Amino acid sequence: MVFVTKYRKKVIDAQMLHQLQLVFQSVLKAWNCQLIEFNGEADHCHLIVSFPPQKRLSDLVGNLKATASKTMWRKFESKLSTFYDKKVFWTSSYFIVSCGGVTIDTLKKYVQSQDSPSFSQSETAIHPSSIAGGLLAEQ
Repeated sequence: MVFVTKYRKKVIDAQMLHQLQLVFQSVLKAWNCQLIEFNGEADHCHLIVSFPPQKRLSDLVGNLKATASKTMWRKFESKLSTFYDKKVFWTSSYFIVSCGGVTIDTLKKYVQSQDSPSFSQSETAIHPSSIAGGLLAEQ
């Protein structure tokens, strides 16, 4: 899953990223799901999630985003109010892909390589095209 901040504003810092991880873990646990990997950059988050097929994915995403947005505003209102006039955090859209053709290790490596606000700008990241190349090579 990928969630992007409203207007792609670069609002997520290391402290917020950590808080988002805690929120997502809590919500997913309540849904009997598991957060396998999490990371993000200043304007988006990546989540690798395992969830039962009987759950409605759109409801899960709505719950994740709503809970995270409310928590971010409750804990970081002074910072967020410098970026947004209204209490928004995420765009209304999201990106989801299933991972039937790639190993979980490959996905984890991609998510871990995100240019997280807690890491320096000089660290090398894996580009999505390299994962696509890996998919073709593994099939």
